[in-house]
Amino acid sequence: MFSKPRIALFIGILCISIFPVIVKMNLTPSLISAFYRMAIAALFVVPYAFITKKLHIYPRRTMFYIVLCGIFFGSDIAVWNQAIQGSTATQATLLTNLAPVWVGIGSYFFLTNKPSINFWIGTVFALIGMVVLVGVDVFVNLSFDLPFGLGILSGVLYACYILLSKKVLGEVGVIPFMTYSLLVSSLFLGIVNWISGSSFIGFSTAGWLSLVVQGIVCQLLAWLLISYATQNMRATRVSLSLLSQALIAALLAWMFLDEDISSKMIYGGVIILFGIAITFIEKPLWSFRKRVIK
Repeated sequence: MFSKPRIALFIGILCISIFPVIVKMNLTPSLISAFYRMAIAALFVVPYAFITKKLHIYPRRTMFYIVLCGIFFGSDIAVWNQAIQGSTATQATLLTNLAPVWVGIGSYFFLTNKPSINFWIGTVFALIGMVVLVGVDVFVNLSFDLPFGLGILSGVLYACYILLSKKVLGEVGVIPFMTYSLLVSSLFLGIVNWISGSSFIGFSTAGWLSLVVQGIVCQLLAWLLISYATQNMRATRVSLSLLSQALIAALLAWMFLDEDISSKMIYGGVIILFGIAITFIEKPLWSFRKRVIK
């Protein structure tokens, strides 16, 4: 029951779930937090890739896609950080978890492998959950605030990263891909912070500690554990398990940040997660059969 892959998955999800709580503490600015999450993780991955001689120069088209992946992922983290600090850890995490919905829609338009009927059923539930989460009046009056928009944008950016990385990983190994992606994300976010006038130093001891935890625990350790679990478990089971990060993040935010979890947030979150879960079910929940009239 408690196999190594399952234990690794549980710890990995826990490592990811503490990220929104740390960011919400506002110990460092959101943009600089995103930069250090990538840069600190890169400090460990890059030397390993060099020592093991896993880095290679790939064709120009492949390298271009890798660069885009790094920019998408870095942008996702930066936007998600701003959504967290502008609203609540719970809302921002739930909205960014809509990424599977955007992945399915992107697959429909850009990939030959089209989404199943389960995807569209799940999408309807997820969108209904989003309406419940934010409030019907917000959609009727179109009175969306910036953090809500950033939460949605974060999910879209992560979906772009998933779609593109799926293509790249068919040609590139996990370690070199992760290394290049972290380097590009770090460079991209470094430039963004420099242009925006962010300070790279001068944080409190607690601030520096939060940055180290984000880089080592939330980025490096979390994704190594989840990758190990993915290699040894069914992908659908891992994907469904990852949805629990929103619930764990909400619980941690309630415990450590005194975030008030409203009833509509609970109902909307449950409907969103239920809808996304449906998209991972392989057996069709509904089939259209042609009736032959004799």
